[in-house]
Amino acid sequence: MARIRKAEAKTSFDKTSAAKMSTDKRSTEEQPFDTAGFDYGIAAELFPTRSRKSRGKYRRFARAADAIRFAVEELPSELLLGAYLEVDEKRFGKDGIRRLYESACYPLARRRKRTQAV
Repeated sequence: MARIRKAEAKTSFDKTSAAKMSTDKRSTEEQPFDTAGFDYGIAAELFPTRSRKSRGKYRRFARAADAIRFAVEELPSELLLGAYLEVDEKRFGKDGIRRLYESACYPLARRRKRTQAV
């Protein structure tokens, strides 16, 4: 009887742990956010994709605006795909970085889009 209760308690704990872990995972995924309240002037860190083949390196920027510009305008698209930007303990993936770059609040001049050579 005691073994059954221990097994039930362990199963209950495992389910609780799994639920908490899935909630934690969701918190690191990109959630919709208001770009109007984003501070482009604070420090930011850009983490490259985790691929072994990538040559991207971790970079720290004094301003988030500079990190966003670098990610969008300088990084090859395949490196941006798995990269993320961390600003004030919040993470932004490829789509979040793009939204911040395209926001009306983005403080820097944007480079003209590159045309593909045929």
